[in-house]
Amino acid sequence: MIGTLLFKTVIGSIVLALIAIFFGLLFKGIDRKLVARMQGRVGPPIRQPFLDTIKLMNKETIMPENAVKWMYNAAPIICLTASILLLLYIPIAGIKPLLYGHGDVILVLYIFIIPALAMVAGGFASGSPFATVGAQREMVTMASYEFPLAVIIIALAWKLNEKVGGDVFSLYFISQHPIWQNVGLLGFIGALILLFALVVVTPGELAKIPFDVAEAETEIAHGLLAEYSGRNLALFYIADGVRIFAMASLIIALFFPYNLTPLLKQYISLDFLGNYSWIFAIIINFLFFLLKVFLVMLFAITLVRAGMARLRITQVVTVYWITITLIALLGLVLLMWDNQFYVEMGWW
Repeated sequence: MIGTLLFKTVIGSIVLALIAIFFGLLFKGIDRKLVARMQGRVGPPIRQPFLDTIKLMNKETIMPENAVKWMYNAAPIICLTASILLLLYIPIAGIKPLLYGHGDVILVLYIFIIPALAMVAGGFASGSPFATVGAQREMVTMASYEFPLAVIIIALAWKLNEKVGGDVFSLYFISQHPIWQNVGLLGFIGALILLFALVVVTPGELAKIPFDVAEAETEIAHGLLAEYSGRNLALFYIADGVRIFAMASLIIALFFPYNLTPLLKQYISLDFLGNYSWIFAIIINFLFFLLKVFLVMLFAITLVRAGMARLRITQVVTVYWITITLIALLGLVLLMWDNQFYVEMGWW
């Protein structure tokens, strides 16, 4: 029994990793193409991230003279491994995660820190002054966006605990009880505010414009990755795509966990498929999930990247520690007042 469970977990992890790598690179290609079109450029082909990855894999990995070799080589592996590990705790297309368990939403917040820490360690280990500055900036950025992100998660869990009860710190449980179905008007507004805060946190979490101060090409020569090349740089590149896929999946699990098959069953009978109806349901739900991932990427990354310039590190700290934190706290307060407001007014 334990052997079978372990086998399923290993196979499932490999399949999830391949899916995340493929679609992560695909969405990176779509993002680059859309941004180019929005800025009046032709842009690279959508397959360009795959070509870049293959090219880097075939190139020599050059070791900097002053690098701490073991840390320099371990950082990209840890970054990619932690990025894939995230997917084992996040429900994909309504399917229970492979490592489903109590409190996994808190664990996911900690795991999201590991890829950033691996990049910081790799930057320091490379011995480059540009990478050192980038690593320092990444640590400051990371400390800035973690607090509003924690407020968002706690607000959702608190509201679900009040309305539904149960294992509210489980991502799968949260995805099975959408916040929109458990709030009134004030709570709905509060949830929208929390969603906005999470959308602003997303480019910081993924080191995208306008919060890519740690990799500022025009200022610090690509910062953290200045001394990386060959396979090590390819692993960081792949990990970035996986993190994009994982972050979009997290937003979907928290705010948009709906599937398409329950709606289709109201209008279309799947009885003619017999025992294969569940396969059809999984395919439809997964395609719908990919559409949601694309939309999250479009609004949280692509449109922001196309329309904004890079912020200074001081502006990044101000935005996250003050502005976004206060916005997230406002959303939390509205969720807290939701029931009380409606009870006092006699609307419920």
